[in-house]
Amino acid sequence: HRRAWPCWMQSMASSLDGTHDGPTGNNSLIGTVHLFILQFGLSPFALTTKMATPCDVPVGVITGDDVVKLLKHAKDNGYAIPAFNCTSSSTANAVMEAAAKFNSPVMIQASNGGAQFVAGKSIKDKNAQAAGAVALALHVRAMAPYYGIPVILHSDHCAKKLLPWFDGMLEADEIYFAQYGVPLFSSHMLDLSEEPDEENIAICVQYFKKMAPMKIWLEMEIGITGGEEDGVNNEDIDPEKLYTSPEQVYSVYEALAPIGDMFSIAAAFGNVHGVYKPGNVSLSPERLLKHQSFAKEKLSSEDDKPIYLVMHGGSGSTDEEINTAVSAGVVKMNVDTDTQWAYWDGTRAFAADNWDYLQGQIGNPKGPDAPNKKFYDPRVWIRKAEESMIERIGVSMTKLGCKDTFPVKKPESGSLPIYNFKPIPHPIKDIAQGVSKVLGFGKK
Repeated sequence: HRRAWPCWMQSMASSLDGTHDGPTGNNSLIGTVHLFILQFGLSPFALTTKMATPCDVPVGVITGDDVVKLLKHAKDNGYAIPAFNCTSSSTANAVMEAAAKFNSPVMIQASNGGAQFVAGKSIKDKNAQAAGAVALALHVRAMAPYYGIPVILHSDHCAKKLLPWFDGMLEADEIYFAQYGVPLFSSHMLDLSEEPDEENIAICVQYFKKMAPMKIWLEMEIGITGGEEDGVNNEDIDPEKLYTSPEQVYSVYEALAPIGDMFSIAAAFGNVHGVYKPGNVSLSPERLLKHQSFAKEKLSSEDDKPIYLVMHGGSGSTDEEINTAVSAGVVKMNVDTDTQWAYWDGTRAFAADNWDYLQGQIGNPKGPDAPNKKFYDPRVWIRKAEESMIERIGVSMTKLGCKDTFPVKKPESGSLPIYNFKPIPHPIKDIAQGVSKVLGFGKK
């Protein structure tokens, strides 16, 4: 049914046949073939890699050395891992389901605004964003092992004005680490690109020193990503600031490397947040190769790509630009706008196809007293949103070359404990508590 075919599929098929007929009409064969390409990730423009043995990391949320191992595997084998912004358990589940379907590691990230949405838009407490991010993290930690794929749990752009949010998440990491021996999150991002470079780097050093003992990955940004994202508006920025220099990137490396090796740099190369047609954004991903060459020479390194790089503002990027960025050492690419649209588009398509069943609780073409609960139940149309988002995630995974890099390892049914965590042992503390309990200390 033409009107129910998701719009993002229609537009991509149209780019092949020059029409907007979707899977019907004179060009139905081309539309059907391209739908097949999208479904199975066979795009001729997709990043192709000669894949090595899958990375040896556990399933579920990974942290510390396992994060390093996975990102190094991506850099060495020429693929990147997409990071999807999630605002609910539904969107997080869709990301994990897609990772399992397309046999790929994945990153789930929460922005400040997304974390507020998880907490509830009506909650005005100053800690709401941190609480929302923690709530999403706990959900992902509980459910990720069931999907049989590795998940890096990340927090997205944190500008200077949002540092109290960062502090709240870091406090949660510290408490979780003390209890379980690993941080709650795998990684966090500081985006102080609006500040002078010296201040940006100094604050990153300050926080990285707190994160390194828990082996939390730090992502930082130097150079500005254009457009508007989560309340940070760079739409009218000086275009020159959209391109980071090799010297700027290396200055970050010099400051952070003495603390630890768990960091990545989002270096701007013309990136813009938002949605644009391919070709309408002037990207220069070849600049990333210059960053690597500069660092290699400075470090006298045998590694051609000594720095872990990150790509933001991917909407509007051509496949060739993405390929160039990944080849230059980009190991992570943020995806938000496209999956937002795909989630809505699944709902839109369902509503268009079942319009007459969604105009009241009862009454539809089958009769005036016929019930419509099977159509308006949120579990029905939200699931359609998830299904559409899952397919769009598959497109990103194909473009980034991470599809089929990690064969899913779903556990045998019933084999996982419902509470898939336990505190690390503290023998002295446990003995003291046991003695106190026996002797009745602390009882009124």
